[in-house]
Amino acid sequence: MSANSQRTKVKSIWTAEWVIIGYIAFTLILMACWWNQLVHPFEMLWGRLRILCIIAGLWALYRWRPCKLTRLIRVTGLMLLLSWFYPDTYEVNRVLPNLDHVFANWEQQLFGCQPSLLFSQVCPWGWFSELMCLGYVSYFPLMVTILLYYFFQRYEEFGTASFILLSSFFAYYVVFVLLPVTGPQFYYLAVGTDKIAAGIFPDLGNWFLTHSERMAAPGWSDGFWYHMLDITHDAGERPTAAFPSSHVGVTTVIMLLALHTRSKVLTFSMLPFYLLMCFSTVYIYAHYAIDAIAGLLTGILVYGVLKLWAKKMELR
Repeated sequence: MSANSQRTKVKSIWTAEWVIIGYIAFTLILMACWWNQLVHPFEMLWGRLRILCIIAGLWALYRWRPCKLTRLIRVTGLMLLLSWFYPDTYEVNRVLPNLDHVFANWEQQLFGCQPSLLFSQVCPWGWFSELMCLGYVSYFPLMVTILLYYFFQRYEEFGTASFILLSSFFAYYVVFVLLPVTGPQFYYLAVGTDKIAAGIFPDLGNWFLTHSERMAAPGWSDGFWYHMLDITHDAGERPTAAFPSSHVGVTTVIMLLALHTRSKVLTFSMLPFYLLMCFSTVYIYAHYAIDAIAGLLTGILVYGVLKLWAKKMELR
């Protein structure tokens, strides 16, 4: 690589950052259309301005001292921004009529029951509950693991891996802001589990515009991993982002990134947590079973599209 090309890379905004900026522009258009219906429009606007300032600050840091450490800091900073973007999908999509009754009906037609409602009843044991909660909270450690592996073991592909992982979130966020599905933990509580068990799935309309109460997760409430799950839910869970399951989708992307490394140790050490994740999303009422299935399929699709995109450009 020439010196001029290297200097251009240092000065330029990364492709992953353009993805974030594009997503911000997309949501700003939606906000302009729905401004009078939004609950916190000025806070949302101010939040986006702060995000752009953070991106600019991370870029300035890397430009000032371009090295592996500042590159890692820049990627880590972008990943941390996801904790703001996820609950923000609720601020956008709650102005739309809720669609959980449609998805609960599809679930009933496909399985003849509500797997999320019955799973914990069929498997009520404390040890099983702890495994499910462990699987769900392993979401963030799996992200850290794959990024650090690429950084230390396959640095030449670190840019591509971080681009694929980060961009996969925003692919799901675009769907979430347009598809207001809250998932069982919110919908079942609003309707009542007795009605759900009887196959009654009413249209709640704009109920979640002003309601964000959720059911407690089933299982062993005194368990360590159950408490960790509660902490993560209290920190950022909102009645949003149920279909497709981004937990399953993103961890599918992570597993495909692990497979790409051809490291058996990495792949097989992550595989049990991935399998637990796929089942736990249904067990803890976070998702309908069709959400998890859609997460698996879309995860494969998102990985393929982003990998192809990465091959067609020189990622920075």
